[in-house]
Amino acid sequence: MFEIATHLALILILAAFVAGFVDAIAGGGGLITVPVLLLCGADPVQALATNKLQGTFGSATAALSYARAGHVRLRDQLPMAVIAALAGAGGAMVAHLIPAEALRIIMPIVLVGVAVFFAVKKGLSDADRSARMPPAVFAATVVPLTAAYDGFFGPGTGSFYMMGFVLLAGYGVLKATAHTKLLNFASNGGSLAVFVFSGATWWAVGFAMGAAQVAGAAMGAKVAMRVGVRLIRPLLVVTSAAMAARLIWQALG
Repeated sequence: MFEIATHLALILILAAFVAGFVDAIAGGGGLITVPVLLLCGADPVQALATNKLQGTFGSATAALSYARAGHVRLRDQLPMAVIAALAGAGGAMVAHLIPAEALRIIMPIVLVGVAVFFAVKKGLSDADRSARMPPAVFAATVVPLTAAYDGFFGPGTGSFYMMGFVLLAGYGVLKATAHTKLLNFASNGGSLAVFVFSGATWWAVGFAMGAAQVAGAAMGAKVAMRVGVRLIRPLLVVTSAAMAARLIWQALG
């Protein structure tokens, strides 16, 4: 039934549920699923391809949950989503051109910066603020750059979208979280379309993990909408710091 032993598949399904819950609130689900996929015997390409498959289910569920609650208007955000999908696909196609070692050095520094920002920034709330960047400029710069990064690397994408929406677009934390999930889904889907042709995806495992992601993401989105910034902010700090620590450990290892 599965491409791997059943007990390993069950471990991955559980990991996907937890990742979906965390990712719907603060991003960073890949920090959980990718290492577990590698530990369960996937090679790096199989891990990335399968992670994109299962992660697309979670981000789609979270985006729909936020949209149904009125925190994001899907029709209004469609142009940004299209840009994110195309940039995600482009990032996946040029992944082999980016020096992995350079990313391993840069990304922990950036993620620590994200954690520090959300930890010490005063006045963060669910209320919107004045935008520092026009929507068109945001869509033409922050969205494609972050989505392309999602396509060729991935960890921390949700945190980067969040920081852009809060710091540059002027969104409140809950609204930023909702829009982050939509763009996460789009860039995930775009990069998945490229990985499909790699032949490395574990389809049975990926779909089973995707079902668990749906359950976890739906629960996480409900909790985030109920609690708001009081939960999202500390979880963003923890997940960003954890991702940075993970990348540093990998670089040193």
